[in-house]
Amino acid sequence: MSSTDVADGGSIEPSERSLAQRFFGASTVWIGVVLVGLCVVFSVVRPDAFPTVFTLQTLLIETSVLLVLSVGMTFIIITSGIDLSVGSVLIFAGVLGAKTMEWLSPGQDASGAGWGLIGLGFLVSVLGGGLWGGLNGLLVAKAKIPPLIVTLGSFGAALGAAQLITGGVDTRTVPENLRDSLGFGTSLGGVPNLVLVATVVTVVAAVVLRTTRFGRYTYAIGSSQEAARRAGIPVTRHLIAVYLLTGLLAGLAGFMNLAYFGTTTIGGHGTDNLDAIAGVVIGGTSLFGGVGSIVGTVIGVFIPSVLKKGFVIAQVPVFWQPIAVSIVLVAAVWFDQLRRKARDRK
Repeated sequence: MSSTDVADGGSIEPSERSLAQRFFGASTVWIGVVLVGLCVVFSVVRPDAFPTVFTLQTLLIETSVLLVLSVGMTFIIITSGIDLSVGSVLIFAGVLGAKTMEWLSPGQDASGAGWGLIGLGFLVSVLGGGLWGGLNGLLVAKAKIPPLIVTLGSFGAALGAAQLITGGVDTRTVPENLRDSLGFGTSLGGVPNLVLVATVVTVVAAVVLRTTRFGRYTYAIGSSQEAARRAGIPVTRHLIAVYLLTGLLAGLAGFMNLAYFGTTTIGGHGTDNLDAIAGVVIGGTSLFGGVGSIVGTVIGVFIPSVLKKGFVIAQVPVFWQPIAVSIVLVAAVWFDQLRRKARDRK
């Protein structure tokens, strides 16, 4: 598989197809059209409230943490895997970082902690997420346990560990410096720092997936593990690395969440794993593996976010939001199946 053979959605396309055919045949393009269409509809319904700088800024901030989770999920789903634990790992990592800063602060109150302690909390959060990711990878790649079972177990275990550490009570002594700088701080002409962090993660991941050996191995393993192994790709080692990467990103997302909310929000991430999977799949990444892109994931993550924000602004009952997202998700999987059948007939 060469990088020139991979279309925008990550699938293999015949070389004789024209540039226009490839462009309009890419699922990412049509998903982008759906996102633009939703923005136009809500702008027409509420022209005084939806198409505003404030709405855009809050939309970007609210989506940043989920986007970081979804970037890691993209790599895993492309390998034909799944990770149901990212929401719990996010909580665990945030708890570990918050408690580290609290335990090492005078009077166990980290509100006035300096940057040295904040940096240590950040490191502990990311490594805590990486711990669960690495464990998931070892069990999936080495022990050959199905990823659905492994990560379902990690989902409960990581959440339970977070509750044991805190006694089930949210930690609220988050450093003010952290909240003021990362949680609510802005730079580059008013762009929120949380958005900048998510943007950097997304751009780096897109480059890695599309232009490096790591990305090529990810696509190859998702297409066929046995073929990848026969081609000399270290499948076991690569799968461990992919799950480790996802855990590290979940740890980063946990620290970002801590900075934004100023608390560990133990009970607030029950559906983050499903939201991340939905965003990735809506963005054109195939649950069967071997197909996907970070660009598609970005668009896919923003579709549910725009629906939720638009429903709130248009005063539509929020109960319609999961119904709308479910319809889009099922349609995305159905479209993927049609595309696979069309490709198999060629």
